[in-house]
Amino acid sequence: MICINDGSNDRSAAELQKIASQRNELKIVNFRRNYGQTAAMMAGIDYAAGDIIVSIDADLQNDPRDIPLLLTKMDEGFDVVSGWRKDRQDAAIRRNFVSRVANRIISRISGVRLHDFGCTLKAYRRDVVKDVRLYGEMHRFVPIYASWMGARVCEIPVRHHARKFGKSKYGLERVLKVILDLVVVKFLDRYLVKPIYVFGGFGLVSLLISFFLTLLMIWLKYFEGVDMIQTPLPLLAALTFLVGVQSILLGLIAEILVRTYFEARERRAYAVRDTINIPGD
Repeated sequence: MICINDGSNDRSAAELQKIASQRNELKIVNFRRNYGQTAAMMAGIDYAAGDIIVSIDADLQNDPRDIPLLLTKMDEGFDVVSGWRKDRQDAAIRRNFVSRVANRIISRISGVRLHDFGCTLKAYRRDVVKDVRLYGEMHRFVPIYASWMGARVCEIPVRHHARKFGKSKYGLERVLKVILDLVVVKFLDRYLVKPIYVFGGFGLVSLLISFFLTLLMIWLKYFEGVDMIQTPLPLLAALTFLVGVQSILLGLIAEILVRTYFEARERRAYAVRDTINIPGD
């Protein structure tokens, strides 16, 4: 068991130290300050040594008795089993309603159909999450990363208790954060190895708009008798032309950065599940 103490200013560190002195199986990682839930999840994955990793919050709202249910489901061949707080004991509007909206948005955009991405009680196979790097508020997107890598993901209902200790730091602004993080996740999945498709595509569209605006100016000048300086078209044509050129150049720079990223870290643009009859297996 690994406890990540995310810079708590209460007696958490002392209590954990007391228990660890009596139970060697309890491992503790104390952060220097509060880094957030995503960083804590990343630390837990980094320090874990087992073939299966189970994450759970320390606020006692999730029930540890559900862990065997997750493991039993994994025996059916799943790589990620996510908890679903079907009977969630939280504020109806500020937490439950906002969470349902966020979950539907995430499901629609990502293509991974789960009812509850925010439930921390999840079980993962280590080989699925060992190379995942989490930033911002992206801990809830681990099943999405895993699914895009070919992992089998499922969801089962778990118990949920009313909060008795501490205070939640999540509010209505979470939906906006989730949407922005999801944009990043979607971009990294679809265009990490070919960013020129995004920047170059936008640049070509801008150049095309600039071309048609120029044609429109010429038409108005010679066929309608409207002087160019009487319309905003020259400014719009110049602006879209500059944006188009800059976008294409930015795409080329992104391509160079991507190649530096993969080659400097000796990484590949693919992930292998296993091999058969390959030397070194």
